[in-house]
Amino acid sequence: MTIGRALALGALALTDVLLLTTSLVAAVLAALGLVFFFMPMIGLVRRRTMLARRLTGAWLGVATEPPYLPPPPPPRPQPDGWYRHERQLYRTPRWPAWHDRWKWMFTDPATWRDLAWLWLNPLVGGSLLLLPLAAVWCGLDLLWRQTPLTVPSGVAVIVAGVAAVPWLLRLYGWWTHLCLAPTARSVLAGRVRRLDQLRTETADSQAAELRRIERDLHDGAQARLVAMGMTLGAVEELMDKDPGAAKVLLAKAREASSVALTELRDLVRGIHPPVLAERGLGDAVRAMALDSPLKVTVTADLGKRPAAPVESAVYFSISELLTNAARHGGADRVWIDIGVRDGALRVTVTDDGSGGADPARGSGLRGVERRLAAFDGVLALNSPPGGPTTATIDLPLAGGGDASEDKVPLRGWRRVAVALGWGLGWLPLFPQGLVAMSFKIFGSDERSWFLALYLPGPLQWPMIVFNVLLGLAMYGAAMAITSAHSHRRLIERAGPALGLDG
Repeated sequence: MTIGRALALGALALTDVLLLTTSLVAAVLAALGLVFFFMPMIGLVRRRTMLARRLTGAWLGVATEPPYLPPPPPPRPQPDGWYRHERQLYRTPRWPAWHDRWKWMFTDPATWRDLAWLWLNPLVGGSLLLLPLAAVWCGLDLLWRQTPLTVPSGVAVIVAGVAAVPWLLRLYGWWTHLCLAPTARSVLAGRVRRLDQLRTETADSQAAELRRIERDLHDGAQARLVAMGMTLGAVEELMDKDPGAAKVLLAKAREASSVALTELRDLVRGIHPPVLAERGLGDAVRAMALDSPLKVTVTADLGKRPAAPVESAVYFSISELLTNAARHGGADRVWIDIGVRDGALRVTVTDDGSGGADPARGSGLRGVERRLAAFDGVLALNSPPGGPTTATIDLPLAGGGDASEDKVPLRGWRRVAVALGWGLGWLPLFPQGLVAMSFKIFGSDERSWFLALYLPGPLQWPMIVFNVLLGLAMYGAAMAITSAHSHRRLIERAGPALGLDG
């Protein structure tokens, strides 16, 4: 199975020559002004690199996320119905969308990294993955000679070639991962794009919230205060003429003031509950549970209190989830667990309702996702038909991590492999490889301690080449393991806020 995968990837690397030729033709045409061939060519290259990422992830266990920046949003028409791109106006969104997509592909650094990988893959992939095939062929050639010396040497070369397949396959996976995985720059660029999008959505949500508050004040408390003023004016006129009617109007004014005060308290609670500011998230959620028509069980273990904006976002997200459980899920009981896991605030809300909740159908879940996304938080929902529904909120805590976490040392077999690569890689590469090669080329009779020169003539060059490749492989493995470890730490700390799109 491993040999078949190596041969398949090696053959696929050699066929990249055709795609490479196509890209050269498209590049020449684009230089001549025919830029319409650029995007189809880049699309083919991206499909090829995405296939490489999937194969290395499925066969080699090296998961590689796509590093591409998010695609541009569709063009929006102006108030007059026209579409603008820079200084040009268009009647339809076709050409503005084409210009935006062309600029997106051309300016994305991942595009040029894909092309660089495509240029090198026939050489690197073909060499690494087809080298065992060459070793087997050389071994069979030695066996064909049927001499007492070449037969065991041929068997040894064949066994070494077959045994090297898994290691060369893993080295190829590391090389592909290093070339095609997101870089720190692409991670930051995707994060900036994501934050820009979130800023726009947050501004729209805040504007809608302000309009709601204004509408509630105008239609509720403000209207009642105006009515109270008119009632008190009538009381003033009736005070001397009809004291009984004045007392009735005063009672109505007192009732109206009580209702207005209740509405104002509800409005303030909807903006930022006083219990949340005074007692914290745990007690605020418990107070919310007491007002809920459902049977709610709350478990909270926070330790250090989160920042006020984080508390507010989580509080209103839980409130929306409770509302959905009662209004749409038909639940009777709800369990809420609040705690800190791995430096992040995690909230789990489980109900015994009918399930079937889907953010695509609304139900306020989209608003919860937008509210959490402003703080790099995510909402994971598991709601099969028939229930139960489990919603998990993960939200990183500001200052919850330690700067020393960025420099986690290598452990286990990775540490041993890196130490062996850097410590012993020079031995097969330089003295047993390059120096012996120079002695062989210049015909020196000095053998010294160069092991390859003590072998029979037909075996000297294969052994020298093997030593050179072994040294390069040891250094490459050490660098690949170190880089992959650092990159994995970067991706883990960046979390879902990368905003990278394939």
